[in-house]
Amino acid sequence: MKYRPEIDGLRALAIFPVIFFHSGIGLAKGGFVGVDVFFVISGYLITTIIISDMESGRFSILEFYERRARRILPALFFVMAASLPFAWLLLLPGDMKQFLQTVIGVPLFVSNIVLWRESGYFDVSGEMKPLLHTWSLSVEEQFYILYPAFLLLSCRLGKRFVLWSLAAGGVAGLFNALYNPRYESVTAGSTAPLHKARAMFSTPFALAMLRACERRRAMD
Repeated sequence: MKYRPEIDGLRALAIFPVIFFHSGIGLAKGGFVGVDVFFVISGYLITTIIISDMESGRFSILEFYERRARRILPALFFVMAASLPFAWLLLLPGDMKQFLQTVIGVPLFVSNIVLWRESGYFDVSGEMKPLLHTWSLSVEEQFYILYPAFLLLSCRLGKRFVLWSLAAGGVAGLFNALYNPRYESVTAGSTAPLHKARAMFSTPFALAMLRACERRRAMD
């Protein structure tokens, strides 16, 4: 895949709402829009890369996982190690217990689920969760784990099947995020935006993947 400077431009713009939101700057109260943009870009790029490699016979699912691990794990472990001494000094015992549970969930890429299960009326504020931001990484890595296997299997049934499957998944995820009452119960008593994870997992990823598949189809 050739270099796309406009994609790097979108990344640069998307990071500002996220930084402003976590810094408490009122200009970007909807900071999660930036995360949405990153997810859409990831869905588009990964789909394009995988389909291109599959069509040329170069795709290896093990090499795909290896590249993701080499790119993500070193920085992730550094952040976790840097957070430990501050958590030990600043957190109360109950908060420290939740933090250690998140530490276990982060390398397993299930921290979004761990944080979601902790959320509720009596949950602590997001500022007291040093690894709260890893929920989006877990969502993305869950996508990276499942999606290549889905493409390998579904592409044998034809591109039309892939397109319709992605469209159905995107619509189902959107309706689930909008109308599932569990999301309302989570956000009513928690500052953690974990309800967004479910919507992001299905909808923007699916839209980006659809666009990538359509583009490849048009080029054939």
